[in-house]
Amino acid sequence: MELRRLWLLCCFCCWAPCAALAPPLGRHPLAAFRESLSRQRYLNSLFSHENSTAVYGINQFSYLFPEEFKAIYLRSSPSRFPRFPAEEYMSISSLSLPSRFDWRDKHVVTQVRNQKSCGGCWAFSVVGAVESVCAIKGQPLEALSVQQVIDCSYSNYGCNGGSPLSALYWLNKLQVKLVRDSEYPFQAQNGLCRYFPDSHSGSSIKGYSAYDFSGQEDKMAKALLALGPLIVVVDAMSWQDYLGGIIQHHCSSGESNHAVLVTGFDKTGSIPYWIVRNSWGTSWGIDGYVRVKMGGNICVCIQDSQTTVTVTVVILQLTDKNKIVFFKKRHYCTYSCF
Repeated sequence: MELRRLWLLCCFCCWAPCAALAPPLGRHPLAAFRESLSRQRYLNSLFSHENSTAVYGINQFSYLFPEEFKAIYLRSSPSRFPRFPAEEYMSISSLSLPSRFDWRDKHVVTQVRNQKSCGGCWAFSVVGAVESVCAIKGQPLEALSVQQVIDCSYSNYGCNGGSPLSALYWLNKLQVKLVRDSEYPFQAQNGLCRYFPDSHSGSSIKGYSAYDFSGQEDKMAKALLALGPLIVVVDAMSWQDYLGGIIQHHCSSGESNHAVLVTGFDKTGSIPYWIVRNSWGTSWGIDGYVRVKMGGNICVCIQDSQTTVTVTVVILQLTDKNKIVFFKKRHYCTYSCF
């Protein structure tokens, strides 16, 4: 027992070395840590009773109370922009689905990033989608600037929350060119919008669509297969303690609060699942990814009203005539992006 207590204390000190000096919301993080242990025991107790494969335990969020975790990391907000029924996107209906597909295998998905204490998941999901679709169209895979979206996107609140659809509306309407992350690096806080002249590279979109795939996850899989990684808004309250496995239950808060990028699916085992890239760093989950059961709309939900629950999936198109301009030794060279 003493060894276990010592081990738990070491875990707490590892994940929250400075938390005791500045307790969130005025409560001691050690109390939150104890509550997390109790919650994790309960979730893991469902492992055999509900045929679950998800495993929960100590991670970088264990020193936070659930309401603190939500306030800091789950800041995707509902959007006023419409979504369309999946039936309206019929060009994908003839596709046959493989048993497994992951865009990472095509080398068109950038590395997992860490939003830190910035509630900018909405921006990370949008930028990740643009990066991947650019690479699918034949361009080099490059990390684009999340900070540019956080600082410059209107109708959003930067690190205090926002909507992927609002960000896409801004990108599309103004034909904003996203610059490289190295030119406009992530700061994990709100900043003044920096203007970039044409001497910098950029990627822009020419359109986007948001679809409701409720109860039609095969169509969602076909959209992913045909078009690239998909921006999806999820209920991620139960993800605070996630370590690995396939989440099949426990998504019970009934609200959309976190934006992620679905990169693939796997139907080879007894439990088919979505492969979802998060923005909480590689130390969380399965190297920064989470597996969510396909079918039943598990976690992947957005509540627009008290009675309507829909899956919102965003599909991007990119500009045909977008020019990327690089500045090298006072000489310009241009080429078409797509």
